[in-house]
Amino acid sequence: MTDPTTTCAVEVTDLTVAYRERPVLWDVDLSVPRGKLLAIMGPNGAGKTTLIKAILGLVPTAAGRVLVHGEPYTANRHLVGYVPQRGSVDWDFPTTVLDVVMMGRYGTLGWLRRPGRRERDQAHVALEKVGMDVFADRQISELSGGQQQRVFLARALVQEAQVYFMDEPFQGVDARTERAIIELLKELRAQDRTVVVVHHDLQTVTEYFDWVTLLNVRRIASGPVEETFTEENLRLAYGGRVEFLQRQAPADPPPTPEDRDHGLGGYGKIRP
Repeated sequence: MTDPTTTCAVEVTDLTVAYRERPVLWDVDLSVPRGKLLAIMGPNGAGKTTLIKAILGLVPTAAGRVLVHGEPYTANRHLVGYVPQRGSVDWDFPTTVLDVVMMGRYGTLGWLRRPGRRERDQAHVALEKVGMDVFADRQISELSGGQQQRVFLARALVQEAQVYFMDEPFQGVDARTERAIIELLKELRAQDRTVVVVHHDLQTVTEYFDWVTLLNVRRIASGPVEETFTEENLRLAYGGRVEFLQRQAPADPPPTPEDRDHGLGGYGKIRP
């Protein structure tokens, strides 16, 4: 048996994914230590979402191996929680907030057992953690984008996973929701859980995460933020010219809406 105290949370070796013979990920190696908040970053088309989906077996791979806590993902699937991109979900499906969160327990219950009082209590606790318990009986389609994202986080929480994969959880949410999400992720880290996040905002990396992986079809660099999130690595990942700007420098202009949309305001600008 693998010693859980020394095993990486996620180990990816030689992972390759191709669509119509075009490589989307090429020979990617990745080791994620336990109890870390890791950001996966890179330009559009870099393969960030594909990497998560390949790890979870949601897209076919051409080559490679994935281990979760030292075992193949299929053996440790129960240790993993997943929050997909909000835009990939059919929010018009007629169901309540509470029902959506209880779906997170189906992996433990199996599809033939119906959720009971215990599962309802767990769902209410998770909703309370994300500030959404008062909306438990609301139709999911009636919520704002930020509220929907909180509900999906609650669904992941009731899975009681050891490793969480989240695909752009901050996309399209307001500042209050973003702060609530990052506090929740830091709470998971304090519990020795591992959180892997597809992220796009260069400005918040050093504040939110302690590990980062820079990806552009191939893995460019991966490791602690202070060692990996460098001008050289960003230039290799994003191409072109990357300039680091001092946040407090008086000569710096305020970030434009375009900068904020691309997660570049006030910290780094990428130019073609």
